[in-house]
Amino acid sequence: MKVSLFITCMCDIFSSNVGKDTVEVLERVGCEVDFPEAQTCCGQPAYNSGYLENTKKTMKHMMKTFKDAEYVVGPSGSCVAMLREYETIFREDSEWAEEAKKLAEKSFELTQFLVDVMGVVDVGSTFKGKVTYHPSCHMTRLLGVKDAPRKLLESIQGVELVDLPQGEDCCGFGGTFSVKNSVISGEMVQEKVDHVVETEAEYLVGGDMACLMNIGGRLSREGRNVKVIHLAEILNHC
Repeated sequence: MKVSLFITCMCDIFSSNVGKDTVEVLERVGCEVDFPEAQTCCGQPAYNSGYLENTKKTMKHMMKTFKDAEYVVGPSGSCVAMLREYETIFREDSEWAEEAKKLAEKSFELTQFLVDVMGVVDVGSTFKGKVTYHPSCHMTRLLGVKDAPRKLLESIQGVELVDLPQGEDCCGFGGTFSVKNSVISGEMVQEKVDHVVETEAEYLVGGDMACLMNIGGRLSREGRNVKVIHLAEILNHC
């Protein structure tokens, strides 16, 4: 099965190891992975800020970049949800509607692709430690991915998975929300951190680097001994 990696800005700029782990997990389950170097941001920050017409240029570029891909897989529920949103944005555009629909249908978040497309729930990983999982808002509410990450985490040999209280509450990042509403955002991430600490987990796992950076930053400033890791990192751990 041929997969084109959609790296996302957060992973490309801040956590390139997540991209590497994503590729290695996909290859381990038999995928042939390529990396279209022309790819850019999916356009979500500008789109969410209301600059729809300006963002369309970026969206059209991404559709051209992944035009020949069999599957597009990324380590982010949020950014993949944005690629799927293209179908709605260009629905009335006679020139781009079909291409937007094609990209939406072949784009998947990493765990969603492994479980729902490939039928894989065990990638042969081992990881010793007490782990809790933060389901990001865009991953669960926009993309509809809830069960796949948990199935994969539960299959990892050595992992003790504990529930995160009020896990589906937002961490307060929300892209521009954290910039425009910094005080509220700060209170939300504090509540998230309190719940993480309550679990007594050694590791917090998530599928979106923005959430992990937000929560990890607060954990670090409080001196909490909880490490944050991306789903791709724990799945590629042997």
